[in-house]
Amino acid sequence: MTGAAAPAVLAGGNFLIPDATFLAEIVAFVLILAVIWRYVVPPLQKSMTARQEAIKKSFDDADAAKARLAAAEEDYKKAIAEARAEQAKSREDAAKTRREIIDAAKEEARIEAEGVTSRAEARLEVERRQVLAELRGEIGRLAIELSERIVGESLADDERQSRVVDRFLADLENAPASAAAGESR
Repeated sequence: MTGAAAPAVLAGGNFLIPDATFLAEIVAFVLILAVIWRYVVPPLQKSMTARQEAIKKSFDDADAAKARLAAAEEDYKKAIAEARAEQAKSREDAAKTRREIIDAAKEEARIEAEGVTSRAEARLEVERRQVLAELRGEIGRLAIELSERIVGESLADDERQSRVVDRFLADLENAPASAAAGESR
């Protein structure tokens, strides 16, 4: 058995020499590989390429979004700075306007006060003249009455009466001036 078994082992069994099954398996494998390479790999590659492009586009979009965000933040900061500057300018303008209004109101009040003062002075001057005229008339009448009593003569003549009143008033005006000069000596 040993002799007959040896050729059977030799005939059936060098594993280094390929047999028909092995060749059929290799051919089937190559055919399956060719079918996969022909019909499965291209759609997969197309899908992979599309996915890679979509991912690349997403990264590009993300980078663009970051750039837009940075630009928007910069614009926002500029807008805030401009708004603050404009607000400060508005406050300054409002303060300036307020000062101008106050100054205008003061000037208007000063002018009004000057007008009131000048009208009051004019009124006082008119009243002083009226009082002086009344006083002259009253003093003249009293002086005439007194003179008539003293002199006993009638001074009814208007021209004479006016001269007497003027002389009397002149004496009155000179009397305080000479009294004041006498006191200062």
